Amino acid sequence: MPGDRCGASGAVCYPAAYPAHVEPTSPPNAGDRGTTTGGDEPPAAFRAALDALASVKARPEVVLEHIPAPQRLAPWAHAVGARVAEADGEDDEIEIANARFIVLYDPEGHEAWAGTTRCVGYLSAATDEQLVDDAMFSEVAWSWLTDALTETGATHHAVGGTVTRTASTRFGDLAGPEHTVDVEMRASWTAEDTALDRHLLAWLEVLANAAGLPPPGVHLLGPSDRIGSETL
Repeated sequence: MPGDRCGASGAVCYPAAYPAHVEPTSPPNAGDRGTTTGGDEPPAAFRAALDALASVKARPEVVLEHIPAPQRLAPWAHAVGARVAEADGEDDEIEIANARFIVLYDPEGHEAWAGTTRCVGYLSAATDEQLVDDAMFSEVAWSWLTDALTETGATHHAVGGTVTRTASTRFGDLAGPEHTVDVEMRASWTAEDTALDRHLLAWLEVLANAAGLPPPGVHLLGPSDRIGSETL
């Protein structure tokens, strides 16, 4: 279902419960919250969710890491960062996409979430300059998420968020390419069980699509790969 325009920014919004439009930034030293600030042990359901997340193996192009989690949005929280980079010369690399996946857990339930566990995702990726003028791109990008949640079997409800496309031009002495086009997605949804590995895998699939990665197992030929190779 097409989304609605959100003001003059060019973002397309898809209805959802709070905190769909909250960018998951965190204060310093928030850390990986295995206990509350009072030292309490995490609930069994939250521990099961973290165990499921720990089992996720990302595709080789994606690097995962623990990042600080928000402290004030829910009694319990956990956060994972992901990034995709491409080689720039022999030793350097350029980041082309990054993402965050946040789990918010309230054992007493949250009325706006209609559940106890809210997944929040944020990603930013460089994309094809031609796509910024494609009227259907936002709808296609949003379908990456809805399709991925279905394909991974991530049971959920109350999904929503925004897709934003931006074009930038650098002037003067600023380093970097003169023209860049980026896509930014913010989304949240309520998980219906503790199998959060499926939810993280779905968000990583969105990241891969935004970064323009080929399907898993497909290797794009570079110049060195084609030397001496056969031609179909």
